Amino acid sequence: MSLRKLPEAKAFQCPQGFQWDAPSEVLAKWSEAPRAATDEADNVISILDVIGEDWWSGGGVTAKRISAALRSVGAKDITVRINSPGGDVFEGIAIYNLLRGHQAKVTVEVLGWAASAASIIAMAGDEIRMGLGSFMMVHNSWGVVVGNRHDMRDAADLFDSFDGALVDIYEARTGAKRAAIEKLLDAETFMSASEAVDQGFADAVDKDLVAPPESSGQARADASARERLDVLLAKQGVPRAERRRLLREASGTRDAADPEPTPGAVLDLAAARQLLATMKA
Repeated sequence: MSLRKLPEAKAFQCPQGFQWDAPSEVLAKWSEAPRAATDEADNVISILDVIGEDWWSGGGVTAKRISAALRSVGAKDITVRINSPGGDVFEGIAIYNLLRGHQAKVTVEVLGWAASAASIIAMAGDEIRMGLGSFMMVHNSWGVVVGNRHDMRDAADLFDSFDGALVDIYEARTGAKRAAIEKLLDAETFMSASEAVDQGFADAVDKDLVAPPESSGQARADASARERLDVLLAKQGVPRAERRRLLREASGTRDAADPEPTPGAVLDLAAARQLLATMKA
């Protein structure tokens, strides 16, 4: 169990028709930064992607993946490296609970961004260290729910409960008063490394903490192109599910018998640019 007395987060049932997303502003900043390579040691777990499974890109960090990594590590101290814009808050809570329940020390290193759902995951660390130039962002839980008025009311009630659980975690980790935490979430607060330490969201700023070299090659270039277009569409206010549909069409991977894309498919940038121009018109 955690060396700190951190609350276990209640597991909430995802509402029908719920679609998760990462904040578009953070998604843009995160996509522009260099991406770190894979883990260097067997006791290092890297969270360097959106939280939640992304069928279109073949990426995303899920509780299932983290659970498998923890089983592989066993009862040893672990280091969790985070550079994520957030994403699925349900997966974020599940990952937080997994790390909180680890039998040994959990050290969290924020290499770039720990935003939204990723900030909740960071709170599971017995020690949280942030690199120079890194940021943490906290806000109320959000997402898109498709349905009738009853579905919307039920979703709002659920999100109220979810926000209460998030405040419980932040309050226990920071020692700040509940009302102050609620104000930070309402304001969608961005914190530099030093500000996060001052407010109790992290323990130290580590000037020597830097991301490993970025992976290279055509696969990374294709992924970068997809991410850039995803960000442009997000800034236009296009919901995540619709972005995925449009991007599948641009990459030519849609199949009537299989609505999910082929992971890692090469994006047709000419078609993508035309698609974006059409949407702006």
